[in-house]
Amino acid sequence: MSPEPDLPVLRLRRGEDRRLRAGHPWVFSNEIDAGATPLSVAPAGGLVTVEDFRGQRIGWGYANPHALICVRLLGRGPRPDDLGVLIRERIECAVALRRRFGDARHARLVFGESDGLPGLVLDRFGDVVVGQIATLGMEALREAVEQAVAAVMAPRSLVWKNDSGARDLEGLPHEQRCIGEAVDHLTVREGELTFTVPLGGAQKTGWFYDQTDNRAAVARYVPRGARVLDVCSYAGGWALSLLRAGATEATCLDASQAALDAATANAAANGLAVRAVRGDAFEQLAALHAAGERFDVVVVDPPAFVKRRKDLPQAEAAYRKLNQLALRTLTDDALLVSCSCSYHLPAGALPELVQAAARHESRQVQVLEFRGQSADHPVHPAVPETRYLKALFARVTR
Repeated sequence: MSPEPDLPVLRLRRGEDRRLRAGHPWVFSNEIDAGATPLSVAPAGGLVTVEDFRGQRIGWGYANPHALICVRLLGRGPRPDDLGVLIRERIECAVALRRRFGDARHARLVFGESDGLPGLVLDRFGDVVVGQIATLGMEALREAVEQAVAAVMAPRSLVWKNDSGARDLEGLPHEQRCIGEAVDHLTVREGELTFTVPLGGAQKTGWFYDQTDNRAAVARYVPRGARVLDVCSYAGGWALSLLRAGATEATCLDASQAALDAATANAAANGLAVRAVRGDAFEQLAALHAAGERFDVVVVDPPAFVKRRKDLPQAEAAYRKLNQLALRTLTDDALLVSCSCSYHLPAGALPELVQAAARHESRQVQVLEFRGQSADHPVHPAVPETRYLKALFARVTR
């Protein structure tokens, strides 16, 4: 099949097409036959056709010849004349999915590769949409994305919160800009709870929607009158959910004072109360244990400890140590919620690390549920990178 005449061609080395034909959209620079088609022919941020080593067409996508992932495929069939139409159709499809199973006004609406829009994340906070662009090619399509968001969702404001580390890999600057009315805070509705997060100090896009389903599911395991410790609490999502489920006391532990201020304010706004403890999670867990404080439920939901595969051994040690410190603060017959958002940590590793920590502390662990991310973060079966979150619910006894 001949390439589309107006697009440069990148040809793969022999045997490098299998993963792509299975549905994965990423082409790595070392997979390109540089002798036949040097990467220099690919326009930075522009479109290219990708062929296998025989010259058979695989698909088309946008390129960044200076990045490790040099092409991200957008399509396998004919390229549409108007990419704006394609982007709008895919955003419409993504929004329709979220409307099917929940409140699409408070959810992740676009999850990159899983929704056919690699490099793009869109989260909705009522009449405000917060977006992140992680790739040069999607940056080149920003105007089309903005037009599609306006047409499909008509938000009061679209905030670009482009401050992720992925932009560094693509040679993109960090920035924040707003289209529409100025926004200084975000409001989230999760079940019966309402949360407010100042945009200036917001982490990621402002809220961790990937844990929404898990926070709802944990309610069945919370003992009435429980004392709760929420480690790496951010704005209090876990703590307030557990209080609403029947716990009577909750402590939020976080290194960020802004996060703790938001958690305290969110508790008050919902007719609840939390205690705030600021500091390093490892140090403060040790201090709480030394002070004799014990909890019936401990949630450990840290940021990613491993961003590169080579860092996995150190990250595993960190997860094991953090869970070990958490176990020391648990009462007998307690609940541990242990999470990892590190893709490079294998799914089976988290239960093993928790078990190793429990053995060291002479504790017995029974896994009640092993969960993943919320349904608004769907998994692409050909893209294992889209399945990243692990959440372990475990009973802990002596």
